[in-house]
Amino acid sequence: MNNIVIRLEEPQDYRAVEEVTKAAFSYPERIARSQIGCPLEHYMVHLLRKTDGIKELNFVAERNGAIVGHIIYSHAYILQPDNSKISVLNFGPLSVHPEHQRTGVGSALMRHSISQAKALGYGAILFFGRPEYYPRFGFVDAKEFGITTREGYNFPAFMAMELKTNYLKDVSGKFYESPIYDDDINREQAKSFDLEFSSKGS
Repeated sequence: MNNIVIRLEEPQDYRAVEEVTKAAFSYPERIARSQIGCPLEHYMVHLLRKTDGIKELNFVAERNGAIVGHIIYSHAYILQPDNSKISVLNFGPLSVHPEHQRTGVGSALMRHSISQAKALGYGAILFFGRPEYYPRFGFVDAKEFGITTREGYNFPAFMAMELKTNYLKDVSGKFYESPIYDDDINREQAKSFDLEFSSKGS
């Protein structure tokens, strides 16, 4: 697809991936929301590799030998009313360098990673994202499965997909993702990390 090659991330890719992620989220509205004058997503990727990230679902997209996109998955769970936990996947950031957006890179990363997650035997994916984009891959509103955020809310950006038929059929409860995604991520450390990068972010 458009000369896109999807492969697993390797250690020598780390900085290039972080540069692409920084560039992908370095638009004024996102930087303003970060409250530290730079995007947080490239620091999240850096932390996820060390914590809840899943190595076998950490992919890069290459075009003409250069990394232009990236996706990383992490462990998450649904806490049921009886306090039992159902393991699920979360993903993100999904990053595509601005010069390669709307050219099929993001879709290629999504389709490949979903296929691999199924092949590896994972049961479901839940995440927060753009409801106008992700349903094309099979995601639906998480409320269809009786699952809420950990605060007990539902909204269109909170989506789910079964990878195994009926994996979520008798499941209900609250979704918990890696603490890396929390707003209390160490902003000073993130800012220090960002200073290691070029001003252009690419």
